[in-house]
Amino acid sequence: MYRPSAFAVDDVSVLHDVIRKRVFVTIAAVRNGVVAFAYAPVLLDPDAGERGGIRFHLAIGNPLAKLEDGARVSISVMAQDAYVSPDWYRQIVTVPTWNYIAVEGEGAVRRTSREELRKLVIDLSAQEEEKLLPKAPWLIGKVPPQRVEALLNGIVGFSLPFERLQGKFKLSQDKSAEDIAGVIAGLEARGDAASMAVAKSMKGMAT
Repeated sequence: MYRPSAFAVDDVSVLHDVIRKRVFVTIAAVRNGVVAFAYAPVLLDPDAGERGGIRFHLAIGNPLAKLEDGARVSISVMAQDAYVSPDWYRQIVTVPTWNYIAVEGEGAVRRTSREELRKLVIDLSAQEEEKLLPKAPWLIGKVPPQRVEALLNGIVGFSLPFERLQGKFKLSQDKSAEDIAGVIAGLEARGDAASMAVAKSMKGMAT
């Protein structure tokens, strides 16, 4: 991605935290000379090398489910984004822009075994069910074994260790403290969830 130095983030722990919070990612690979996309929830695998990696699965009918071991795959995580009105700046006179947090990763995929795929499904559901506490978590044991096997037949699992992992946190770092404060105030006044999330991240970057 295009990353002016003011917005570049390479801290692996920070980038992993973005992936943990924004689980649903865009997956891209070249198939027959054309870039193909897929969309899937992922599990972070922090032990998959220096930069970590992810595990994910795709429906067997998805074109990217046909990827073989060693195929090059990229992911894009758009964590937050919000429009910034130039009227919110208190000093500079400029044009509209967009603030956002994005993470990209790239590497060579490996197709998982049947047992690894089963564990992926169990781990992924556990990850998301934990967010619903105090609801009693859903467990795969609630599904008849024959049904589980049939469902596993319909998906393909992948492991993707990151060879490249980088982030772009475009949060007005290139603006004055007064202009940053003005943007935060404008976003908070707008009040929608996306604007509030970006405002919160801007405050975090300022501390």
